[in-house]
Amino acid sequence: MKVTFLGTGTSQGVPVIGCDCEVCSSADPKDKRLRPALLLESEEARVVIDCGPDFRQQMLREGVRGIDAIVLTHEHNDHIIGIDDVRPFNFMQKRDMAVYATRAVMKELQNRFAYAFAAERYPGSPMIDLLPIDKSSRFQIGDIDFQPIEVMHGKLPVLGFRMGDFAYLTDMKTITSEEAAKLSGVDMLVVNALHHTPHHSHLSLNEALAFIEEINPRQAYLTHMSHRMGCHREVSSQLPANVAFAWDGLSLEC
Repeated sequence: MKVTFLGTGTSQGVPVIGCDCEVCSSADPKDKRLRPALLLESEEARVVIDCGPDFRQQMLREGVRGIDAIVLTHEHNDHIIGIDDVRPFNFMQKRDMAVYATRAVMKELQNRFAYAFAAERYPGSPMIDLLPIDKSSRFQIGDIDFQPIEVMHGKLPVLGFRMGDFAYLTDMKTITSEEAAKLSGVDMLVVNALHHTPHHSHLSLNEALAFIEEINPRQAYLTHMSHRMGCHREVSSQLPANVAFAWDGLSLEC
């Protein structure tokens, strides 16, 4: 499976509007971070995890001409608000877009995109087939097997996913021992690390590193990083040997 990081920033993205800090002013493309999302490509499926406000830009940048499904981690805007931009895929593929989400996230989609779910849909609105998922049940898209893993984003449940030996956790602050057990033996782990200081609903860098040490993957990548993390070139050199900053456009084979 090929994994591509579509975005590795926070809800504001990097650079942040109106900010002239060292990171936001950096010319290094690895310091430019769109909202967090992931593209999975296997022999039988192409799947996007999360669909935020940069979805259109991300699809154009990566030259994506078709996707089989979108899987949503939770209902915050930086993870769902790009759903309207599935319309070109509807038109090209001549079918509804399969969107996998928890019941709570499905309800939010139906509220925020009411025009797409109305009995009399607005012509040209996105065509979406909502498919329920939960933390207790695996599901399959093509040849990709998804094991949901529930983490807590403050008080909000969020789903991460394990696909074989690869796992992706975003917007995490805490995880139960039962859910963490689903990560046993994982080879490659992606986890959020907001910045250097404690936060009420995200892991800090030190907390993320401690979590990685506990899970003990062969390789870990950090995502969902704010401009307060510091410049990629400077801070990444200080990370443990098996930990790296992800960046927008990074592709991995796993």
